[in-house]
Amino acid sequence: MSYEPPTPPANLPTEVVNTLNESSPEQVRNVASYAKALAEHKEREARLEESADQEEVEERPDDLPDDVPAKATITIKEINDNRYYYWQWREGDSVTSKYKGPVNPDE
Repeated sequence: MSYEPPTPPANLPTEVVNTLNESSPEQVRNVASYAKALAEHKEREARLEESADQEEVEERPDDLPDDVPAKATITIKEINDNRYYYWQWREGDSVTSKYKGPVNPDE
């Protein structure tokens, strides 16, 4: 029985496809893990940029700690198969995070 390799997305550069095709399964899994984390980071950065660009300051949430600015957003991070909420906000060129609490698995 012969299996066909997966078809790469049309918009993926040929160099990337060729590199992945020449890589070991372990390297491809490492790339997949890194790509997922990088995509989440870039999406988070875009959200933070967008919220920083908004001129209106929303009302401060009741559960927002005093040392977290009102412009902070909540992000979920997965660490060792556990999910946690973090407050995140931009301070100049860097992104700052502060632990909020575990994610309720029923949510």
